[in-house]
Amino acid sequence: MGFLSRMEPMAGIGAQLKILFLVTQDFSFWSRRLFLARKLRDLGVEVWVMTCAEGFAEALRQEGFKIVPWNVSRRSMNPLREAYAFLQVVRAYRTIAPDLVHHFALKPIIYGGLAARHCGEISTVNSVVGLGHAFTNESTHMRIVRRFLLLLLRLALKRNDSKVIFQNPDNLQEIIQAGTVRRDQCILIRGSGVNAEQFFPQPEPGGVPVVVLASRMLWEKGIREFVQAAELLRGKGITARFVLVGDPDDANVSSIPVSQLRAWADAGAIEWRGHRDDMPAVFAEANLVCLPSYGEGVPRSLIEAAACGRAIVASDVPGCREVVRHGENGLLVPARDSRTLANALATLIEDSALRAKMGARGRVIFLREFSEEIVLEQTLTVYRDLLGSRWPDASRHPLSALATIIR
Repeated sequence: MGFLSRMEPMAGIGAQLKILFLVTQDFSFWSRRLFLARKLRDLGVEVWVMTCAEGFAEALRQEGFKIVPWNVSRRSMNPLREAYAFLQVVRAYRTIAPDLVHHFALKPIIYGGLAARHCGEISTVNSVVGLGHAFTNESTHMRIVRRFLLLLLRLALKRNDSKVIFQNPDNLQEIIQAGTVRRDQCILIRGSGVNAEQFFPQPEPGGVPVVVLASRMLWEKGIREFVQAAELLRGKGITARFVLVGDPDDANVSSIPVSQLRAWADAGAIEWRGHRDDMPAVFAEANLVCLPSYGEGVPRSLIEAAACGRAIVASDVPGCREVVRHGENGLLVPARDSRTLANALATLIEDSALRAKMGARGRVIFLREFSEEIVLEQTLTVYRDLLGSRWPDASRHPLSALATIIR
């Protein structure tokens, strides 16, 4: 009774196409999927969002979307809590009866995929936005967790009316080789789309060069290596400011304690600015952008940096190398190697002409491959292929078949 009483009335049930998004964080949906939901709304689709209603649920309602609160924790592994989170999804799918659901990240993919299988005729799109800590950590415990996740993913994904979107080909091949999905289900769409008018090139600031690392403050983002590289360069007398932008993520097992971030800042090697909502301004204040991550889907911060015409230094790992072409719009270095990272940063800190050349090339790559419009059309093409005749009149809403289907 409690869950159903919190659900909004289902106005307009009937012939209107219904698409539901399942995502753990309302902020993530607001910041990365809003343009997609708005397009669907404008096409006449009834848009539902099932999410943990935190700070953006009301803003989503104001957009005309129907919100279903989801009591879920990204970090929890408590069996009772997870069973309840799964049953909420089953109940929502039965009650709303969407034509299509789109799941983002591993927990929504598993719970949503199993619920859709249980509920029958519901088409599913599943976005693997990175494989996460269980796939980058090689401890015995995480290897066991990884095997269990792959089993659940296989049960959730192997359906004829299911498509799986990967952001990079490395993750795609890993999941196919594990026997988790069929090759004909897989689609490659690089990133979640960035607005080319909001993120645009501006002249580099003068003065001491500023190197920015913008991400959640997680160990697996290479924060420790960034700090070590800053200390090495300071020891060599290379003058630059090294700035961390972002907050810890307490729901992630890889989250860095606030005390550690403050200790690094107090030692003087780096500056920690915390969360910023004005990312175009952050990149305008930077001369160089860095992300020494251990593995990604496709990192949005690097796409935004390329859109803003900034040269990049990143790890040569899945996701990062989708955006950074070594020697073209930035430099790639081995992961977990602070000394090589420091050398690459020094090269670009000391060569403003090379930074400018790489930054200009990054903008070209962004416009060709990563803009919001490209990702939007690729994603809508996936929806249209699954829904067939149920999709809004294609003659009135033409779409380019830009999605890369892996055969």
